[in-house]
Amino acid sequence: MTKAIMIQGAGSNVGKSMLVAGIARAFANRGLSVAPFKPQNMSNNAAVTVDDGEIGRAQALQSLAARRDAHTDMNPVLLKPETDTGAQVIVQGKRWDTLRARDYAKAKPKLMSAVLESFHRLAKTADLIVIEGAGSPAEINLRAGDIANMGFAEAAQVPVVLTGDIDRGGVIAQLVGTQTILPKTDADHIKAFCINKFRGDVSLFNDGLTAITEHTGWPSLGVIPWFEDAWRLPAEDVMDIASTHDGIFKIAVPRLARIANFDDLDPLSSDPNISVDIVEQGRPLPADADLILIPGSKATIPDLAFFRAQGWDIDLTAHIRRGGRVLGICGGYQMLGTEIADPLGIEGAPSTVKGLGHLKVKTRMSEQKRLALTAATYTPTGDSVAGYEIHLGETDGPDRARAWLDIGGRSEGAASMNGQIMGCYLHGLFTADGFRAGFIGDLASQDFNYAADVEAVLDKLARHLETHMDLDLLFDLAEPVIP
Repeated sequence: MTKAIMIQGAGSNVGKSMLVAGIARAFANRGLSVAPFKPQNMSNNAAVTVDDGEIGRAQALQSLAARRDAHTDMNPVLLKPETDTGAQVIVQGKRWDTLRARDYAKAKPKLMSAVLESFHRLAKTADLIVIEGAGSPAEINLRAGDIANMGFAEAAQVPVVLTGDIDRGGVIAQLVGTQTILPKTDADHIKAFCINKFRGDVSLFNDGLTAITEHTGWPSLGVIPWFEDAWRLPAEDVMDIASTHDGIFKIAVPRLARIANFDDLDPLSSDPNISVDIVEQGRPLPADADLILIPGSKATIPDLAFFRAQGWDIDLTAHIRRGGRVLGICGGYQMLGTEIADPLGIEGAPSTVKGLGHLKVKTRMSEQKRLALTAATYTPTGDSVAGYEIHLGETDGPDRARAWLDIGGRSEGAASMNGQIMGCYLHGLFTADGFRAGFIGDLASQDFNYAADVEAVLDKLARHLETHMDLDLLFDLAEPVIP
């Protein structure tokens, strides 16, 4: 009998994704088959799944925590913002449409069937489904047609745990206010609450717990202290990627307006010998960087214009003149070339623009998106690399003759004649310890294992929740999935 429970937040960024990952690992450690599920996510940091689709990066981390392969059923609706008012809509791993926010609101009811189909299919594979909401159910202006929070809870008949973020302050009002503002039918789905991100002596909040319970009638699942190692886990939101300054090899990363699939930065930020400087708009690219890494983009041509508007093109040329190295991944790779052609208007009006001109390659956008989990060999050292490809467009030109990755006999990437400037479409390169050491050189940490570090942090997170959260009560509150 499969049981399910949903973690919703009294606001955005209360730590739902982290809680679901920790709960998944804790119950997996208890011997249960666990699967994460998020009906709707919004993120340009996607992961490629075993069934050749894409889901939010947080669900990929949660699947790793649950010790199972990431599958499109874990996140059936993924919104990938392309502009301030519109997004590409991914349904069960594949592009469904590109819609403005107003039009998507009208389309949501049509997507509930796909969401429930994925949920029930996933439920057949696990003992426990841990569901993550999105944003907050208190946004009652978005309740009509909702598929992310109470709309899903009602349709699937799953119980809800409401999470408050005490680090922001006002957590009692967050939780009690949410119950007050919700329609009774929605509020009745909430069976318990928990407090996240507490700093200091948790016993000081005992009276607060009592007040919340007296006002709501909900039992408490606990007060969860701040988890100090959260930064060592892959981030879903670029705002969660923090610059690190202790390493001796410095990598500068311009934060593009539409940055996407920036998980390439996670192992670099974690390596104790590497400093990663996330360069915000208005700042120059630092002159003392050893490497400038131009990351992926959801909209390459607009982000190329943004790059130039910051003056980063001038900084990049100066960096190259000083002998600095450059790596472009996916959209960053396309920008480094001499030309980007978008004759079909994939990213807006049909156009052809000049690239930064540091690699002798040209890119032509196409409607067909390449999605693949990929194993490759870094040809200079022979090190194995496992990553993924997720891109529109094909890139070719003279510098492709110096491709530096081999994918089952297919060459990938390009490099300048002196090897100073490189680009490729393969994400996830730096998770391979051998590649990272070979690419960075002697300055990379030689005894740091990124995959093992992530696993250790997930186990530590599970122990953290076992200590501070009533997981037995949570499991008792979970209810059987109704077919």
